Amino acid sequence: MIVAFDFDGTLSSDEMTTFLAEQCGVTERMDEITQRAMRGEIEYAESLRERCALLEGLDDDRVQAAFEQVHLRPGAADVIEALRVAGVTVAIFTGGFERGVAAALEHDDVTVDTIVSNRLPVADDELTGAVEGPLIEGTKDDALADFAAQRDVSMDQTVAVGDGANDLPMLEVAGLAVGFDPKPAVEPACDVVVESMGELQDVLEGEGVL
Repeated sequence: MIVAFDFDGTLSSDEMTTFLAEQCGVTERMDEITQRAMRGEIEYAESLRERCALLEGLDDDRVQAAFEQVHLRPGAADVIEALRVAGVTVAIFTGGFERGVAAALEHDDVTVDTIVSNRLPVADDELTGAVEGPLIEGTKDDALADFAAQRDVSMDQTVAVGDGANDLPMLEVAGLAVGFDPKPAVEPACDVVVESMGELQDVLEGEGVL
């Protein structure tokens, strides 16, 4: 059994790019790009590249300071730990950044089996303004299918938990699709909707995952 989580908006209520923008003094410009993407005026990949370009030249110490602000939402660590104790494989698939996810997990002393995420390249101790990784153009349904194949797990033995439009692909292919306070366009693809980590744990217990 595999449970695959989105990160921003699901495991965490924080937004990594907001913390990075604050360090760089480009919060308003970052928000404008995010709003354009939410209105469907630009594609996700383009919006991500535009947002990361605003961070060019940000000192890596300040990047790490931004990532240290990222935390798991209340109860998330308990759910992850319960899954791990139960022998369930736990994955995080996020368009966010690996260092932010790692910092949040470290704060709560929890681990997962895999993190598929994007990265902000650093040169001469500064961000280059580029972004790299499998979930810029790639989609989470492929990430989940590839990981399930590696683990020899059938797709009907997978659970996806997410909230936003870029989670739709994995929600649509997973054996159980759980919306975590999902956006209106995402909710129809969900088998069940939860509003808290406590509710999620109840659902996983009811479905026999835990």
